[in-house]
Amino acid sequence: MSAASAGRGAGAATGAASGRVRELGDGPLGRLTARVYWYLVVGVLVALGTVPTLVALMLLDRSSGNALIVPLCLLPAAPGLVAGLFALDARTTEATAGAPPAPAAAFARGLRLGWRDALLLAAPALVVLGMVATSVVHREAAGVSAGYAVVLLVIGAAVLVWALAALTVVALFRLRTRDVARVALDGLARRPAVAAGLLALVVVAAGAVWLVGEAVAALLLVVWLAFLLRTARPLLRDVARRFTA
Repeated sequence: MSAASAGRGAGAATGAASGRVRELGDGPLGRLTARVYWYLVVGVLVALGTVPTLVALMLLDRSSGNALIVPLCLLPAAPGLVAGLFALDARTTEATAGAPPAPAAAFARGLRLGWRDALLLAAPALVVLGMVATSVVHREAAGVSAGYAVVLLVIGAAVLVWALAALTVVALFRLRTRDVARVALDGLARRPAVAAGLLALVVVAAGAVWLVGEAVAALLLVVWLAFLLRTARPLLRDVARRFTA
């Protein structure tokens, strides 16, 4: 027997004696690669889900007359956002359980489970945002005072923050739509820090779109979703405690 063969045999015997054989990818570099791969695949899928929204926005004129329509163009992206949140949460869950990475499968499952509720919750919120935007943009023609315009902007921001919280809940829990709406509203009222964090993410998203454009922002959307999931964790833990105990 050669010295190399003897060395391999001794190494195998040592691994068997320790009761654990090190798998390829168990190290820090392997875990980092798996994480980057997961985010890359989910990011591409989420970006593809925003294509109808991007096309609709590109076909619209940049005029005040489309203030009502622009928020409604965001509706097709809602299912993809929910599926992306589900897949990002599944990465942690499956990694803890020792399951192999399957980002596309996780995204598809999240889309299948949450697309309907995502549309049902996002549609009324976007209609309200469109009405607010129209009233503010055409403030003089509608006879809206400056003070009332500020109130409308606050209402619009509150509706947008609530919609983000509701979509995050929909992504991870199977509840009735009206229960999701109530839980999101109640959770934000009791956790102003979460509401402030979600509002900050809205500002960041608006700034990113302003600086780099809709298409580039869509490619970076998975990073924004990761921060959204982290920001909403206190609310999600409360929902888990109340409904899955």
